[in-house]
Amino acid sequence: MTHVTWQEKGLSAMYAMQYELTLPADYDTGVIRRRVATRAKFTDDFPGLGLKAYLIRERGVAGSTVNQYAPFYLWRDVAGMGRFLVGGGGFQGIVDDFGRPPVRHWTGIAFERGAAATPLAASKEITRLPAGLDESIAEIGELARREDVHSAALAFDPTAWQLVRLVLWSEPGPGRCEVLHLSHPELDELPRGRHW
Repeated sequence: MTHVTWQEKGLSAMYAMQYELTLPADYDTGVIRRRVATRAKFTDDFPGLGLKAYLIRERGVAGSTVNQYAPFYLWRDVAGMGRFLVGGGGFQGIVDDFGRPPVRHWTGIAFERGAAATPLAASKEITRLPAGLDESIAEIGELARREDVHSAALAFDPTAWQLVRLVLWSEPGPGRCEVLHLSHPELDELPRGRHW
């Protein structure tokens, strides 16, 4: 019997990525808002990018104790992620303005689309990787059935054995980041459901 891999079937993988720039308490977050307003269009058609949520947290808003700029990416392929970070694909602008922040990345486990058309907020939860993932994957599917969810993703870091869950919401809420812009050039190509 011949085994056909998911790559041979033409399926994509998913990689999650995020860097967080924690800014001074008195930082003018209008600088970040203007930056996103003028530069976000660059990733609106970036090859290999499923979505990029331009996330911001402001001190004193929605329970945040910090000012932070923390874009979250879901890549459809690792080549796009590499091109963005080190191949002249856009990350150099962050390096030039803020230095080189650590970039976390996770291997995709599951992804689902929801009914909401435009996300205004995002939540991210990092937990220890459980012994079994069936319940966590089922929760992603349940979230996607809600009217206020745009999309939900689950990924893991095998170095620290951590699970990350990102949910994009149509409404702000306590503990949620604000979505300043959503680039989604290859959103429809992100594999849905369990990724194995």
